[in-house]
Parts: sequence; structure tokens; C-alpha cells
Amino acid sequence: MTLKTILSIIAFAPLLGAIVVGLFGRRLGDRASHTLAIFAVGVSAALSLYVLKLFVFDGHPVFNENLYTFFAFGDLSAHVGFLVDRLTVLMMAVVTVVSFLVHVYTVGYMAGDPGYSRFFAYINLFTFAMLMLVMSNNFLQLFFGWEAVGLVSYLLIGFWYRRPTAIFANLKAFIVNRVGDFGFLLGIAGVLYWLGTLDYATAFARVPDIAGKSFSVWSGVEWDIATFIAVALFVGAMGKSAQMPLHVWLPDSMEGPTPISALIHAATMVTAGIFMVARMSPIYEFAPGALEFVLFIGATTAILTGLIGIVQNDIKRVVAYSTLSQLGYMTVALGVSAYSAAIFHLTTHAFFKALLFLAAGSVIIGMHHEQDMRRMGGLKRYMPVTWIAAWVGTLALVGTPFFAGYYSKDAIIEAVHASLEGGSWVHGYAYFAVLAGAFVTALYSFRLLYLTFHGEERFRQVEDHHDAHGHDAHEPHESPWVVTLPLILLAIPSIAIGFFTAGPLLFGGWFGEAIAVRPENDTLASVAAKLWHDEHGWLAAAIGFGLHFYAAPAFWLALAGFATATYLYLIRTELPARIAERFALLYRVLERKYGFDELYQALFARGSVRLGQGLWRAGDRALIDGVMIDGTASLVDRVAAVLRWVQTGFLYHYAFVMILGLIVLMALALRI
Repeated sequence: MTLKTILSIIAFAPLLGAIVVGLFGRRLGDRASHTLAIFAVGVSAALSLYVLKLFVFDGHPVFNENLYTFFAFGDLSAHVGFLVDRLTVLMMAVVTVVSFLVHVYTVGYMAGDPGYSRFFAYINLFTFAMLMLVMSNNFLQLFFGWEAVGLVSYLLIGFWYRRPTAIFANLKAFIVNRVGDFGFLLGIAGVLYWLGTLDYATAFARVPDIAGKSFSVWSGVEWDIATFIAVALFVGAMGKSAQMPLHVWLPDSMEGPTPISALIHAATMVTAGIFMVARMSPIYEFAPGALEFVLFIGATTAILTGLIGIVQNDIKRVVAYSTLSQLGYMTVALGVSAYSAAIFHLTTHAFFKALLFLAAGSVIIGMHHEQDMRRMGGLKRYMPVTWIAAWVGTLALVGTPFFAGYYSKDAIIEAVHASLEGGSWVHGYAYFAVLAGAFVTALYSFRLLYLTFHGEERFRQVEDHHDAHGHDAHEPHESPWVVTLPLILLAIPSIAIGFFTAGPLLFGGWFGEAIAVRPENDTLASVAAKLWHDEHGWLAAAIGFGLHFYAAPAFWLALAGFATATYLYLIRTELPARIAERFALLYRVLERKYGFDELYQALFARGSVRLGQGLWRAGDRALIDGVMIDGTASLVDRVAAVLRWVQTGFLYHYAFVMILGLIVLMALALRI
């Protein structure tokens, strides 16, 4: 079987599964539906790992071929094709493996749901869309995958469509992403206009030709071409990867089932923007202004969204704001040209954040769909596997030495530190943000653990023996094996993947030509000189990197966050309420998420409604109905009323008018 055939199977097996399960799921039944869907994505995952082995261990060259031509005229053409290099195979492996584990988990989480087969069809379709995005070799196919994941995300967030909150959330996600996609489309249009192609390889080869060139927007205003393209493309990434101020959709998307939170909002869809910028590194390296913009947005997102997570009480929303903050870290890495560090953190984050979301889902199952952490506590006795999994995910997230998140987060922080020399104020701001984020991350992460699994058992305090959803009170219980097995399998890479892959992914030039970095922008080279000493082999280097924690400010800040959370939520549990009362204004600001939702509702939602009402009154009712339709009818009526006086029906009136007409005609003739 040729590589082209294998890649086609990887991409289209989930699509076939989605079509069959979507059309015939009710006839097939739940068991057959989930078996077929899991088999389809399992085939993609197994073959993706095989392709990863081909490229990593067998030295297979870059694959770049077209499967189908949409159109071709002159030098311009558009295709369905695959560009598979080491960046692609890593993304393929992450997407398919995490998707496979989420599919298995879904069997337990969605059991008994009336839309069971429909859900499996959707997540199969999402996997296909994500694979088309990461495997594409041209901008048109990239845009197709980009929009497809947005569409399926809309369907999945609003899966429980009888809930008004779910419908509001999926519409919000769809609209906010359309704002970002408008910029993304402008960027692709700029590539086509100035570089004259939709093909990646050709476009990247032509980027040096536009370096330093500008275009005039209006008289006296010049914009750098490369910067315009890069910023426009990044606006799309801001929407898809939920960067401020286009971040508001992701927390509300927790209205969807928990498997979707793990699949879309931790491991795959929200990382599409990070992947896209890394793929477009040949463009960004010629746009220093765009890189500073990326850095500023990422730093702002990393710190401000993390602070919101401290005051959230919904267990899934805490993890959601953690995702926003970690996406900010990845974006910061992109802004300092540490693309490899961004992709490395994307990879480690995919596993430990999926683990945290699935652990949260297991808690929700055990608590009979209760999500408020204030109604939990003491669950470690009832859910030991979930408790251990949540601890593993948290330790990886906060950057505990030798865990996966430590290697990727520390590399990003050190890369930002290396960029300070010769950098602008933005680099200093970013360094402050990522360091402060280490403290904040530890604070909200251990707060979640303590409120959920430790302390007193608050779930027995529900009045009338009913929980928030009206169900009878009951003992919490561990989830079935189809839920806990994916937790165990995700916990393993959450611990070990950073230790074993930090060297090649960060410092070994593993991505090859897939990522381009100009020598003057290579911050990871400085990090390697400081942290990675492989004179005695990679094992010694990885251990040495791990032991560097004592000299890393981020570790001590994370330790301070852990100590603060332990004191506030395990020892002096009455203090958080007193602190919230003492700093009521700050608490309200964080609780209201800086007012972004209210602002957008007032400015765009209600503003759009008022604009529509105004256009309806002035345009539809006054101009179209009042003038063009009713006005035309009224004019005809008035003319007819005048003419009606002429049609009297008396013969002598008509004779008189004829004589007058003849006199007028004779007068005109004599005058001429």
C-alpha cells in the first residue's frame, strides 16, 4: 500500500464513519454505531502512528502531492492534496490518538442519551475536518478544514439543543469565529494577490520577494505587505484559538457534552490557530511587527484569562479558562519565534488537558451531572481513579519538574526571557505575564482539586435530598471502565512525554524545513545553550533539564501558588469568602470576566438588533413599503381618481373635449 493510499485512508475513514453512522445510526443501534465510529477513528490513529514511525525512525522524505484538482487556469490552480512532514505527522498523531480515546470515553459518558449515534457521527466528522486542516498543502483546503471544524463545533456545542443556554453558546461560538475568519480570509486573499498562488511551497518560496515592500491604503499611509498578511491570518487564529478579545466563546462552549470539551476545546480545534501560525512561519519571520502583535495578544490572554479561572465555581469552566491561559502561552512562544516550543506545548497540553476535562466529566458522572464544585468535596474516597488522574493532570499543568508540562512551559518562559535582549517593551510585558501566569495557574488548579476531592463532603448538604438538576441524592461513585481507561491512558503521556521528546522537538531541529526561523530570531538556540547539555546523551540532558527547576522563577511561583491554594482551600477555608468580600470590586470584575460579554451584548448583539430595527423602519417600512410599494399603489390611485372625472359617460362632454383638442391642434399648426 502506497503512502498516498495510507494518507487517504487516514483522512477519509472518519468521514465514511460519520456518513454511515449519521444516516443509518438509528437502524444500526447504539452498539453498532459506536463500534463503527470507534473503528473508523482507530484505523486513522493506528495508521497515523505508522506514518509517524516512517518519518521519525525510517527517514521518509517530505510528502507533497495532490489528489484532486478543483480548478486550474493559467498559473493559478486549487487542489485537494497532502503536505506531510514532521510537523504534520505530529499533529496527525495527536489529533487521532486523543480523538480515539475520547470516542471510547464517550461510550460511558453518553450512555442512554437519545442522540447517542448522532453524537458519534459528529465527532467522527470533526476528526475528518481536523485532519483535512493539518494535512493540507494549500490555502484553499486549509480554509475548508478551518470552516469545517467551526461548523462541527457549532453542532457539538449545541448538541443538547433543547437547552437555551446550549443554543446561545453555539451561536456565540459561531459568530465570534466568523469575525476571526473574516481576517483569515483577508490574509488568504493577500497571499493570492501578492504571492500569486494558493500552494504552500510556492507561496513560502516567494515570501522573500515581498519582504520590505508596502502598499498604500490611502494617501500617505503605507502598510508592510508581509505584516498585513501575517496579522490578517493571525486574526483568524485569534478566533479559532480563543485569544483576547475573541476568547468569549470558549467558556460558554462548556454547554456541550464533556467529551467535546476534551476533544475540541483542549486538544484539537483550539490548537488549529497555533498550528497554522507555525505552518506559516516563513511568512511571520519576515513580519517582525506581526510577531510583536502576536506576542502582546498571547501574553494578555495568558494572564487575564487565568485570573478569571480563580473565581469560577463550575468545574468545567475552571478547566476552560485554564485552556485559554495555556493557549496564551503557546501564542507567546509563536511571538518570540519559538514555534517548536509552541507545538511542543500544544502536544503535551493536548494530553494533560484532555485528561483534566475527562476527569471533570468523570466527576460529573459520579455526581449525577452536578458541576458546581461548591456541592462537591471529599470525592477522593469515592472516586480514587479519577482523583489520581486529576492530580496527574494538575501536576503536569502547573509545570511540576519531570512532568510533561514542565518541559514545554519552562522552554516557553526561557525563550521569552532570551528575547528580552534587544526586544521592545512588549517582550518585557510578556515575560511578566508568563511568570505571573505560573502562580495563577497553580492557584486555580489546586483550588479545583481541593474543592472537588478534598475537605468536607458538601454534596450531602443539598436540600430536600435533591441535587441542582432535580435528581434524588445518592452516593458518588467511580465511573465505568470505558471512562476510567482513557484517563489512565492519558495520564501516562501527561507524565512521560515531555521527558522523552523535549530534546528532539525543542533543540534537535526535529521539524526540519517544516518550521522556518531566521538566525536573529532563534530564541530556542539560547535556551538550548542554557538548559540542554547532551554531551553525555539525551537521558542525562533530559534529567539535567528537569533538575534546572531550582533556578527557574516559574517553579517557585508555582510552588507559591500551591501553598496559597492549600492554605486557603484546605486549612483556612473561611478565608476565601472574606477575601472576596474585602476585595469585592476586583472579585466582581473577575466574576463578570472584565465585562466583555456585556460589552459585546450591548455593542454588537443589541446594537445589531437596534440597527436592524432602524433599517426596517427607514428602509423596509418607509422606503420599500411606504414609497416603492404602497407609494406606487397610492400614486396610481390618485391618478385614477383624477382621470375618473374625465370619464363622465356623457356624449356631449366627450364632443366638447374633442372640439377643444382640434382647436389646440389647429393653433399649433398655424403657429408652426
